[in-house]
Amino acid sequence: MWRVTNAIISCVSRIVFALLDLLDFALCFIYRFLDSVLEENPIPCYCRSRGGGEEGDEISETLYGRRNEFRDQILGLFSATGRRDDDDEKEKKEGGRRSPRWSDCSCESCASCASWQNWQGMGKETLHLVIKEPTRAETRQDGSYETENVIFLHGFLSSSSIWVENVFPHLSEDANLRVKMFAMDLLGFGKSPKPANCLYRIHDHLEMIERTVIKKFGLNSFHIVAHSMGCILGLALAAKYPKFVKSITLVAPPYFPSLEAKASHNALNRLAERKIWPPLLFFSSVMSWYEHLGRTICFIICRNHLTWEWIIKLLTWKKHLPFQLTDITKHTHHSAWHTMHEVLCGGAKFNDNYLRTLQEEGIFMKIIHGDKDQVVPLECSFNMKGRVPKAELQIINNADHASVILNRKKDFTKFLEQTWFLNL
Repeated sequence: MWRVTNAIISCVSRIVFALLDLLDFALCFIYRFLDSVLEENPIPCYCRSRGGGEEGDEISETLYGRRNEFRDQILGLFSATGRRDDDDEKEKKEGGRRSPRWSDCSCESCASCASWQNWQGMGKETLHLVIKEPTRAETRQDGSYETENVIFLHGFLSSSSIWVENVFPHLSEDANLRVKMFAMDLLGFGKSPKPANCLYRIHDHLEMIERTVIKKFGLNSFHIVAHSMGCILGLALAAKYPKFVKSITLVAPPYFPSLEAKASHNALNRLAERKIWPPLLFFSSVMSWYEHLGRTICFIICRNHLTWEWIIKLLTWKKHLPFQLTDITKHTHHSAWHTMHEVLCGGAKFNDNYLRTLQEEGIFMKIIHGDKDQVVPLECSFNMKGRVPKAELQIINNADHASVILNRKKDFTKFLEQTWFLNL
C-alpha cells in the first residue's frame, strides 16, 4: 500500500512540476517586460545558463543550474548571452541608484530599514541588533564574574525575535550577571538592510556580522548559538575566528557532506525536493526552484504584508501577532532567493572545510535536533557528528524544526548556559 501511495505521489509530482516549469518560464518574460518598464536598472534573472564563471567561486551552481524542462529545451535553441559575472559587478555599481523594486513593499517600516539609497555609503551600514547587557549591580568586587559574550544567529525567514522572545527572558540569575548577548537580524531579513545590489553570499553576511558586533564592540572572545540556516553562517564565522570562539551550539544544522561533485545541488534536492507531499516540502520546492513563481508569491504576500496582518488581526481579535507569523514577510524576494541559494545550498561546498578548522582548533561544539524535523533531515546532525566525533549531539523527542526551541524555552536556555559555563 505504501509503495502504491509513493508511486501515485511521484507520478502526480512529475505532472504538477512540469506545469510549474511552464508557468515559471512564461513568468520570466512577463517580469522581464515589467522590470524594463518599471525599473531604471532591472536585475537580470538566472533563467539562462551561466557564462564566464569559474568553478570553485562563491556563486552557487543552483542559481543557474536548476532544471526546467521548458527553459532548458527552448533556450537551448538560442545563442543569446546569459547573465555573466560582469553583470553582477555592474549591478553592484548601479544598484546604489535603485529604489525599492516595484514588486517589493515600500511601506515606511520596510523602506526605512532597507538602506536602498545608502547601501554603498562608505560601508557604515549595520544590522538591526538587540543587546542584553549583564546585570552588573551584583557583580563581585573582586571581579570573579567574567562576562561571557554570546552571538545569536537566526534561521531562514526568521529574525532576532526567536532569541529575544525565547531565550533572553529565561536566563538564570547567574547568567544574567555574567552573559552579554547579541541577537541580530541577518542581512536581508527582519529590520536589517535588504539591498537590491547585493548577492547575499556567505562573505556578505559575515562582513555585516563583523561590522555590527565583532569589530564594533571589539570582541575577542565569544560563544555562538545558531539555528537552521544560521548554523552555516555560525560555522563560517567560527572558522574565520577560531581563536576567539569558545563554543558553538548548532540547532538543526542543514549539513550535507560536500565530497560530492555537486554539493550545492545535493543540498537543494534534500531541502527542497520536487514533491507535492508533504505540503511544507512542496512550498519549499516552489520557492526554491522557481525564481519567478517565488517572486510572485512574495509580491502577493510580502508586498502586502500590512494588509494581511490587518486581516489576521481582525479575524483573530488580536492586537499583536506572534513574531513567527510576521517574520516570514520581513524580507524581499531578492534577499530570500539569494540567501537560500548562496548560503543554504552554496554553503554545502564549504561546510567540511569549516568543520575541519573547528576540529583542528578544538572548539567545543554541541548539536541539537528534533526527531520530528521535516525541514532539515535528522540525518544532517548525525552526519555532522560523524564528521566531528567529539561534538555532543542531543536529539529532542517529539520536537520539530521550530518547537525544538519554542516549546522548551527554559530547558533550551538551561542547556545553553551549561555550554557557556562548562569550562569556567
